[in-house]
Amino acid sequence: MTFEEYAFARTSALVRLARLLTGDEHRAEDLVQEVLAQAYARWGRIARTDRPDAYVRRMLVNAHRSWWRRRSSREVTVAAVLDQAGDVDEAAGVAERDALWRLVCALPARQRTVIVLRYYEDLDDASIAEILDCSTGTVRTHAKRALTALRQRQAAASPARAGEF
Repeated sequence: MTFEEYAFARTSALVRLARLLTGDEHRAEDLVQEVLAQAYARWGRIARTDRPDAYVRRMLVNAHRSWWRRRSSREVTVAAVLDQAGDVDEAAGVAERDALWRLVCALPARQRTVIVLRYYEDLDDASIAEILDCSTGTVRTHAKRALTALRQRQAAASPARAGEF
């Protein structure tokens, strides 16, 4: 498979993964562009691996980690945007997904990455371990801690719906 074929076939999935990791569509597109530029330079070696997609996903996760480590990338987040439109009637499902996504965003980086790769990208523990360069036991530990934290935070936010995860 040529790089062009790979990029055409997988860019949308990579942008989706990056968006889930970053929480920002524009930053996700920039991150994928950076990773694909790096992958293009190494494509001969990447294409010879057994799983080039896992290799590129790992590059994406590592690039995301590196971006957050740089001091210049720190953003100030706010709890609510004040210039929103007035009374907007949102569907309950959208509100629930948004609330859940906020809880996921509050997780530590490794736990969030494991949750995104497992539940949004539908990868198994072995694939996640390969991408994160850790053992499958570490992946399961991060997933368990993340789910425990999500359950606790959801229970604190909405006691009537505490056991739904």
